[in-house]
Amino acid sequence: MIHVRELTKAYADLERGQVVALAGVSFDAHPGGIYGLLGPNGAGKTTLLRILSTMLQPSGGAATINGANVLTQPALVRRQIGFVSANTAVYDRMTAWEMVEYFGRLHGIPRENLTPRMEGLFDRLQMNEIRDLLGAKMSTGMKQKVSIARALVHDPPVLIFDEATVGLDVLVARALMSTVAELRDQGKCIIYSTHIMREVERLCDRVAIMHRGHILAEGTLDELRSQHGQDDLEELFFQLITSHDGPSRRRGEEAVRSFAGRNS
Repeated sequence: MIHVRELTKAYADLERGQVVALAGVSFDAHPGGIYGLLGPNGAGKTTLLRILSTMLQPSGGAATINGANVLTQPALVRRQIGFVSANTAVYDRMTAWEMVEYFGRLHGIPRENLTPRMEGLFDRLQMNEIRDLLGAKMSTGMKQKVSIARALVHDPPVLIFDEATVGLDVLVARALMSTVAELRDQGKCIIYSTHIMREVERLCDRVAIMHRGHILAEGTLDELRSQHGQDDLEELFFQLITSHDGPSRRRGEEAVRSFAGRNS
């Protein structure tokens, strides 16, 4: 469903020179599974997800979503995905219903199909109480529900959650994670980015631990614990970050130089 091969992203910075955000990242994610991206701020998770959702172009490498190439078929990719983040904006002067309807029409859903689709979403996400509430009057949790509904309105096979529980209270965060688990059980292919260990342990079928644009380790939680001889995920995470910090920076610089050499 999602195939990523040697994705590289570098930026030119006046003070720091060439900044490597991604350095040869590769992985696969499949339907009916939640693929977790676990890493600290600055690990490259959001850059990776923005490339997959066609908001950024990679410096090198390739990625396909449900057979569509993110670089050469961006419109087709966008029809395959729903994207939810902690920073998704909600329009102050539109109600919850109007916002979800607006995005449904942007996706070209005929009105006769859109209304029953929205009714089902509002029931499933328990949004009928805020159906006519303006965005300006919504709490953070309410806004996140609207973001999820508009990401689901066109029934995409792939869903991307980028730090989606940031800023939510415990009850709303638990409800969001339950929704993510339900979507997996419906056969969706889900990428779930977070820096919270408990969310990974609760949700993810496979995990990639990222740092400085690299995937340091990848596998199921049981595989990672076995490979690294560490049962505690948090301790495993810190061991990987500490031991790879220096080498990963050098590999990132080498990856960018190699890409630049091939394309000069």
